[in-house]
Amino acid sequence: MRAGIVFILFLSSALFIVTCTSEVTTHAPPVETPDSFSDSGTQHLPSHWWTAFNDNTLDSLVTQALQSNFTLKTTWNRLLAARAVVDRESSALFPNLEVFGEGSISQTETATSEQINLGMMSEYEIDIWGRIGSRIQAERFRAEASLADYHAAAISLSAEVARTWYQLVETRNQLELLRQQIETNKKVLNLLNNRFGSGQIRSVDILRQRQLLEATREQKIAVESRKQVLEHQLAVLLGNTPQKGVEYSSDTLPAVQPLPQTGLPVDLVRRRPDIRNAYNQLRAADRDLAAAISSQYPRLTFTASVSTAAENADNLFNEWVTSFAGNLLAPLFNAGELRAEVDRTQAIQKQRLYQYGQATLTAFQEVENALIQEKKQQERIHSLEEQVQLARRSYEQLRIEYLNGVSDYIDVLTALTEEQQLRRDLLSAKLLRLEYRIALYRALAGGFKTDRESIKQ
Repeated sequence: MRAGIVFILFLSSALFIVTCTSEVTTHAPPVETPDSFSDSGTQHLPSHWWTAFNDNTLDSLVTQALQSNFTLKTTWNRLLAARAVVDRESSALFPNLEVFGEGSISQTETATSEQINLGMMSEYEIDIWGRIGSRIQAERFRAEASLADYHAAAISLSAEVARTWYQLVETRNQLELLRQQIETNKKVLNLLNNRFGSGQIRSVDILRQRQLLEATREQKIAVESRKQVLEHQLAVLLGNTPQKGVEYSSDTLPAVQPLPQTGLPVDLVRRRPDIRNAYNQLRAADRDLAAAISSQYPRLTFTASVSTAAENADNLFNEWVTSFAGNLLAPLFNAGELRAEVDRTQAIQKQRLYQYGQATLTAFQEVENALIQEKKQQERIHSLEEQVQLARRSYEQLRIEYLNGVSDYIDVLTALTEEQQLRRDLLSAKLLRLEYRIALYRALAGGFKTDRESIKQ
């Protein structure tokens, strides 16, 4: 009974001392935060940012990818491992309890003796300087960083699915355009063959037109190859084998919605998961430094045990032995090992601080880049649309002149080639503008919960 009371008092005082740990330091980004971004819209950006395109197929693809993508599953299990480390380190806050037993038989020519020992032993370190508490906090911050890393991976995956899907749609549009251009070039070639039979044109004009036809076919082959590669890429993103096909329900690129609200840069710092990851890595490094400093101070450990021993099983529980001991261990000489560990963790803390600053600057850069790129890409699209109209008019005019014998066919061929290339460039330019909008959504997006997070693991 006396030993039990002492043991309870020991636990109570230990748990009280554990609560007296050092405070966690907060850090501001080591960079100057601008007051606003260079541009902003009025549209609200939903947390599931891809729904802003109002594309049911894209919604379905992203949902499947978030559920089945193996890279995202890997990131999730890194998070589970980090949370398990927190539980492991937290176990040091409680005393361990071990049961031991020992039995032996000794036999000589004249006698046989038995010895049986049973007991329980508990050991506990008082976290006077907060070393254990700091290590636990460090792992908790790393777990938070892993959660942010998972959210960042989910955003990256959704963006990659959206880019690949719309690249695939654009490729299908390119194939359809190339089929139309091949038919146009065939019709022109037939017209030239008919005029050649009547002696109205030179054979070299036919050769040039045939070369244009083959060049268009070559373009079609390259786009077909790209289409297959994109289908393989999308299938793997969805967690499927490359051989599995992709179902199409849309053959046109979506209209780009009005510019979203970019918000304040300071809000972006709080929202972006990659910045939250860097911030929590910094906080973990801060706690590692606190633990390294605390390791230089003495450690106080208590040990309590209860045991019984007898020469046979009948007398085993007749007598009990209890013990309670305290152990104070102070480092005296370690050739600078503990000081070197403090220096190491301090240097890592500074690394994490600078990484936090770089992540913040990169986030600002990504938003500004996407804003200016989309703006200039829209201007480029307007220019290409104007060029397509001019090229078409030039071709029609030169074609009439050629049929009337006023101009050479090389001028007609050049105008036709330029018009067809401009139409292909216009499709690519519209895709690029869409990719810039995806980049803007991705740069502004905060973390969102996936279905996996709502399931008890």
